Amino acid sequence: MARLQERYNNEVTGALMSKFGYKSVMQIPKLEKVVINVACSEARDNPKVLEAIVGDLGKITGQKAVVCKARKSVANFKLREGMPIGCKVTLRGARMYEFVDRLFNVAMPRVRDFRGISANGFDGRGNFSFGLKEQLMFPEIEYDKIDKVRGMDISFVTTAKTDEEGKELLVQLGCPFAK
Repeated sequence: MARLQERYNNEVTGALMSKFGYKSVMQIPKLEKVVINVACSEARDNPKVLEAIVGDLGKITGQKAVVCKARKSVANFKLREGMPIGCKVTLRGARMYEFVDRLFNVAMPRVRDFRGISANGFDGRGNFSFGLKEQLMFPEIEYDKIDKVRGMDISFVTTAKTDEEGKELLVQLGCPFAK
């Protein structure tokens, strides 16, 4: 079992229970899943690009990425329905906690002049999303082996009812929010 998952079960639940005054353990917010998404416009012209993205996401998350296809045709973007436009990975359970631990404690401190994540990415229901500008911050990615620097969107889906509960959950898990 992941270190962060054990810590969640012990420390985080107690801290959240005392702060928000929950009467039952089932009221305590939990991290349900983490979704990592990479959109790539050049994938419609070059299918090899998607293979590189799937490989990078596989190294970062330890799970194979799913190729996402366009739902609608958009003439202005030269996009037809069914064309591959990106990749995503949905993490749950032990892999999710392992990824969150590596993201907060290994990858983010490697960014130069890192001052924390903006807390403006909450959706009003306790879920949090933010974007990364490059995949190089993860130690699994080697600078010499990548063809292009790509960003990604990371979404944390929680069972929290409010943004305050969701933020406190992520703070307890070690999320480095900007002060």
